[in-house]
Amino acid sequence: MLKKQKFNFSFFRLVLTKSLVAIFATGLFAVNNTGDFFSTKKDKSLMLKPISGMNNEQYDKFILGRSFFVIPWVEAPSATTARDGLGPLFNANTCVSCHAGNGRGTLYNKKGKPSRSLVARLSIASNGSFEHKELLNKNGFIPHPVYGAQISINGIHGVDFEARVKIDFEKIKVKFPDGEIDELLKPKYELINKNYGKISEDTAITYRIAPSLHGLGLIEKISNEDILKNVDENDSNNDGISGKANMVYSPKTKKYELGKYTWKASSASVIEQSAAAASSDMGLTSMYFMNENCTSSQKECNDAPKAVHKEDITPQRLEAISFYLKNTKAYKPKQTQEFKEGLEIFESIGCVKCHANNFKTSDNLTISPYSDFLLHNMGEQLSDNRNEFNASSKEWRTSPLWGLSLHEKINKKRPRLLHDGRARDFQEAILWHGGEANSVKENYMNLPKQTRKKLLKFLGSI
Repeated sequence: MLKKQKFNFSFFRLVLTKSLVAIFATGLFAVNNTGDFFSTKKDKSLMLKPISGMNNEQYDKFILGRSFFVIPWVEAPSATTARDGLGPLFNANTCVSCHAGNGRGTLYNKKGKPSRSLVARLSIASNGSFEHKELLNKNGFIPHPVYGAQISINGIHGVDFEARVKIDFEKIKVKFPDGEIDELLKPKYELINKNYGKISEDTAITYRIAPSLHGLGLIEKISNEDILKNVDENDSNNDGISGKANMVYSPKTKKYELGKYTWKASSASVIEQSAAAASSDMGLTSMYFMNENCTSSQKECNDAPKAVHKEDITPQRLEAISFYLKNTKAYKPKQTQEFKEGLEIFESIGCVKCHANNFKTSDNLTISPYSDFLLHNMGEQLSDNRNEFNASSKEWRTSPLWGLSLHEKINKKRPRLLHDGRARDFQEAILWHGGEANSVKENYMNLPKQTRKKLLKFLGSI
């Protein structure tokens, strides 16, 4: 009897040991390792790679999500029922058409024409009707009655595209206190080849370039409390910065949530933003956006053949896409002496007041997204005459800066910065800052030229 008890205990200990090994191997009780999420290698395909420590089921889900992100969608009806439903109006047939390497979009394509990464979004003022109030409550804006919320540059067979974007600039010279002169490009974008009639002059048209998808899952792991503690809407500490939260309607929870994503923080989660982009950019329906993106004025669009299923992207596939985006590797620069000197300048002139560089995730990982994810008044020069939920026309979410150094690797050219791609480099982006950021811009302009160069090199490394 004693021998039997001893044998069972040994066997139990052996089984327990093997079980724990299996559990840790699948990551169920794993302690966070920064290396699982980040890499210090500037690799053009880094943001396509999965984080480390996935089990087989997670990896399969990651690969499934990536397939729906990169493989083209087709118009209905099609034998490829898993990927039909494109359009009837759309801009691109894949997500990677606008997010090459999961990075930031380009302003021009390889032929020197306007890229599909630059989209035109439309909205009109409210007439006070019940319909408009409902649209404001659920969408945060009122779409154009004929062209809808976003211009589509493509249409399926038998459906005319809506319009094309024409890119032009006005050159503006800026002189520094030390005599240096830089040239800014003020965009004069316009819509041409409009196939559904004129657009009234009182329509707000804003041009947006596809943002980077770097670190989306890590951003979602930042608690709302950590973001909201930086809100200072009335500038009670008199530092000139008055961050504001954008509380947006969530089609997932059916209530108002903290917006963290998009240029004006108008989406609360990765899955909702993925569904919104699928709808507006590719005309794909899902559980959160069930209607085709046709307006009542677009007969051919409404009469176009429909996919077999009401949802072009099923909940399982949408969840897989979201899982893929939330579990790709992120870039973390090496903490060299040069990096530390640049960071010190970044902090000393006040950039860090909005581009916050220290957050803790829900699993206790320290991250540096260089954003507070709040809205800030950026001045008249960056106004787009469009409100989105709590965001006014002059207010923009602080754009995360992390991972921008990868985009030159991905696209073989420096990234175009700001919401509409007007800035060709970091200095131009800084010089466009106004409103709350005006004093920080002046601090930058008053730095010695060599110090400015150190800061720009730092920004190009993160």
